[in-house]
Amino acid sequence: MKPEQSSFKKALSNAFKTLYTIFPMMLGVIGLVGLFETYVTPEMLQSLFSGSPFYDTLVATFAGGISVGQPFLSYIIGGELLDEGVSLYAVTAFILSFVTLGLIQLPLEYSLFGMRFTLVRNLLALLFALMITWATVLTTGLFL
Repeated sequence: MKPEQSSFKKALSNAFKTLYTIFPMMLGVIGLVGLFETYVTPEMLQSLFSGSPFYDTLVATFAGGISVGQPFLSYIIGGELLDEGVSLYAVTAFILSFVTLGLIQLPLEYSLFGMRFTLVRNLLALLFALMITWATVLTTGLFL
């Protein structure tokens, strides 16, 4: 067997193993998006997000920080929020805090890395999530 075929088979095997590992999460995401679309109405979202850039950014940052998840999940949820008419401020803040903040996992992070590291990392993640949200929305507004 040629070395190229051997490395190709190994890469294909690794790809299938990764897909096998990710598939339950993807299935869960599809289910959650379905539940989200069924039970969360546009009126509920409009009542949560007022349209004020500052308020929407804070609410979405808090919501994302509590509901920690993987980046690919945040993109799907963010797309659904945009489809429901939620502002780009809120969606960007949600995506950033969903991935970088970890309020749910604070006790584990504290036990592994210590109090000082945990607080500094989360405060910096919060600060940068807010700054990047505003910078993203302002710069995308320049090119639209």
